[in-house]
Amino acid sequence: MERLPLFAALSAAAVFATGAWVFAETLEDTIFIPLDDPAIQYSQQPSNDPVAVLEKRLESGKAKLDYSPDGWGYLPSVLKQLGINQDSQILVFSRTSIQTDHISPRTPRAIYFNDDAAVGYVQRGDELELTGLDAQRGVYLYTLDTVKSDAPRFGTREDCLRCHQGPVTLGVPGLMISSVHPNTSGPRESHGGAFMTDDRIPIAERWGGWYVTGTTGKQHHYGNNIALADPIHPGGPAGEDTQNLTSLAGFLDTSKYLVPTSDVVALMTLEHQSRMTNLLVRIGWDTRIALHKAKGGNMDDATSAKLDSEIGQLATYMLFANEAPLTSPIKGVSSFTRTFAQRGPRDRQGRSLRDFDL
Repeated sequence: MERLPLFAALSAAAVFATGAWVFAETLEDTIFIPLDDPAIQYSQQPSNDPVAVLEKRLESGKAKLDYSPDGWGYLPSVLKQLGINQDSQILVFSRTSIQTDHISPRTPRAIYFNDDAAVGYVQRGDELELTGLDAQRGVYLYTLDTVKSDAPRFGTREDCLRCHQGPVTLGVPGLMISSVHPNTSGPRESHGGAFMTDDRIPIAERWGGWYVTGTTGKQHHYGNNIALADPIHPGGPAGEDTQNLTSLAGFLDTSKYLVPTSDVVALMTLEHQSRMTNLLVRIGWDTRIALHKAKGGNMDDATSAKLDSEIGQLATYMLFANEAPLTSPIKGVSSFTRTFAQRGPRDRQGRSLRDFDL
């Protein structure tokens, strides 16, 4: 089976089926883990995610955010400070953000990401939207006002957990990639009129509400179909004119964005990384809670068996064992495929978990 590689979600930074669907349903049917659980203390303890670290550097004067006057504001400087490449840009026009009034097919939201942070940008938006991944406590959400300030600061946004902590994130604060479909009925996880996607979902059912640049051959998808802009009342299926696009010039003014692409390989990478992050965070929380309840002793057999099962299913997802097969080669149009792999590390034979098989 052709498949994407296991990549940096396996690094120390990323606390980020036969059994896969069973596992998903089991975790997604589990009640939320309280943020103030004594084994977690999500809000009580300071985060050490990249955005929180940058905030501390700003407060101490060790870092400074530059303001760009061309409409992008703090975006280029924030990306540079967080080590996020512009070629990771993907564009989403479905209204599934806290800044829905500014989002449309002509003004999609841009998302940029690396292994442990992501930044969302909306034209003429009120704020940048950010996520940071803490190696112990998982995903934290932030905003940064777009108005120029003498002392720009990131603000935590636990109100965003109304969407970012739920069944689709396995009951912990997490990440999600959703697709708007012409027919929204079905058993999968829903988010308004959309459902969550990852590498287990056939490409034919992905990317409604997203722009997609790159080629997928005969594998059609819902991307680039502006009739799907409304997640509650989506329009009809995609036509041939929405497939295998290498330019978005006919859809929007790409000069308003840092790069002119919404790269298919970047989108597939973020899809896998999002669920991988949620799985690792959830299992980490379950483990810490179990150890706390054991009060320094051994876990009972039932708890150990449950965690062993979860870890086994995690490995299944890591290895793409239930990935929907690729029936045609995938090719992006930005430099993302190259720059992502270049970050390594590599073994003595030159191999890296970042290498793609597309």
